[in-house]
Amino acid sequence: MKKDEIPQDYSALVNHFRELCYAKDNEGNYTTGLSTGWEVKTIALEQAWDDIKMRIEETLEEIKKGTKSPLAYFMELRLMDSKLLAQYAEIWHFRVRIHLNNPAAFNKLPLKTLEKYAKALDITVQDLIQFNNA
Repeated sequence: MKKDEIPQDYSALVNHFRELCYAKDNEGNYTTGLSTGWEVKTIALEQAWDDIKMRIEETLEEIKKGTKSPLAYFMELRLMDSKLLAQYAEIWHFRVRIHLNNPAAFNKLPLKTLEKYAKALDITVQDLIQFNNA
């Protein structure tokens, strides 16, 4: 693609950043240029965000039903899976899964464990506690 052909389609991120692209200049040498967006990529990103929003809503419903703990909500919000949360919180993966899928076990967690989760999720312990009591 030539430098003057770099896509400049509207994107939801147009006001936040531009993407670096490689293209050929008039002499046929590779150079870089900035793109504000590309329609196909924008559609794919919008669909991905819609899927994430749907997963968050489904997680909220599971929490209301009592089948998931608040950890599941914050994990989805931060785009984490249980293995990644376990690594960041420095808690064994099987324990994280118990705390995610067993609200009764989550409610009995000591403050030290809640602090680990809060730090890993970039929230406060109060966020976890208040969410659970809401």
